[in-house]
Amino acid sequence: MTQLKVLLVDDEPLARARLRTLLADCSAPAASVEAEAADAVQAMQWLQRQTFDVALIDIHMPGADGLTLTRTLRALPAPPAVVFVTAHAEHALQAFELEAVDYLTKPVRLERLQSALQKVQKVLQAQRATLPEPVQEVLIVQERGRTERVPLVEVLYLKAELKYITLRTQARSYILEGSLSELEARYPQHFVRIHRNALVARRAVRALERQDDAQEGEGWAVRLNGLDELLLVSRRQLAAVRELIAS
Repeated sequence: MTQLKVLLVDDEPLARARLRTLLADCSAPAASVEAEAADAVQAMQWLQRQTFDVALIDIHMPGADGLTLTRTLRALPAPPAVVFVTAHAEHALQAFELEAVDYLTKPVRLERLQSALQKVQKVLQAQRATLPEPVQEVLIVQERGRTERVPLVEVLYLKAELKYITLRTQARSYILEGSLSELEARYPQHFVRIHRNALVARRAVRALERQDDAQEGEGWAVRLNGLDELLLVSRRQLAAVRELIAS
């Protein structure tokens, strides 16, 4: 994480300006003020539109105070870490009961603010370390008495050959059982059909080139990243391939 995204919540413009100045001088981690709010209502409007790493929240504000705001934002799908910045020390216990990362009293010193941001960074790193790894989609290949999982992101093309499908990665070819139409329907975000007998990985399409084929005559073919082999494009699929390359 190179820079913390900060939301400032304080009804006093001068207090927000001072925090902006201090945050600009912070490093390791650095911080960027992405938005400011003068009360809890404005703060929730920002929090519902975008995500922040940390919210620096005053406690005494018109309307709902900072403690009430913090209780509310905890219901958000991705709430920011909270650091209270206030002129009053008597609310510290309530603040930490709300799992605030730190509690700063005004006037805020640069060293104290930097320390609070370092605590925020550690909390965020710990949270991200516990997130589950994304599930990797795979195709199951069975050949010569063994079963292998081929990650979908490695597949460059799928080509129907008589009663089986050739699955091609940059490293090698596999034989896959199944239906090309079923694979196309199951993974439309990964593959585009270029011919009645071929699907190619959308991310791998590099170029569309003129091609003379002994059987089909003059036409078009796609070149894929990582392969020298050209794959024929049927006239019916030509528009879809051109649109993919242009996008």
